[in-house]
Amino acid sequence: MVSKLMFLYFLLGIVYMTNAQKNGEEVIPWSEERRLSWSDFKGEVPRDAMAAATTASGISYKYSANLMFNEVNLDFEVNTYFYPDGSWYKPDICDSTVLAHEQLHFDITELFARKMRKRLRQSTFSDNVKAEVRDIYNTILAELNAFQERYDWETDFSRKHEAQKRWKERVWAQLAVYEPEK
Repeated sequence: MVSKLMFLYFLLGIVYMTNAQKNGEEVIPWSEERRLSWSDFKGEVPRDAMAAATTASGISYKYSANLMFNEVNLDFEVNTYFYPDGSWYKPDICDSTVLAHEQLHFDITELFARKMRKRLRQSTFSDNVKAEVRDIYNTILAELNAFQERYDWETDFSRKHEAQKRWKERVWAQLAVYEPEK
């Protein structure tokens, strides 16, 4: 039941992400220097919420493709955003440990944006580039969802402190492997 609920929250985050971008709502781009604070979580807590907090974050992309000498050249941009109006927390039960857990959810989203950038750089495309890029994006989102769910389960939503520490180390080691191009 909780697994289905977490998947639903993830899907709602994706829907919120696309709607927020269309509506021009506030977004916070991922940055190694800028860490989240509770004041960034501006959404209303759902009445039936079981979780202590929810981070709405997502990956957006845009691209252009040019055909040159029977080869498709792709110019793309992939970004990670935090959506304040879709993110919420329960102040009476949240602390710095929960905030660190939520920050790592955002960091995980950036990790998968980096993986998407790498896949786009390494892929060759046909004249069906739109579908091929969309397939890469959908694959990344499925992998991201599975990774986020595993993170929550293995850390018991931040309550297992040693597991939380191991996950932070793991995610930051992978972020270094997928370092963005300068």
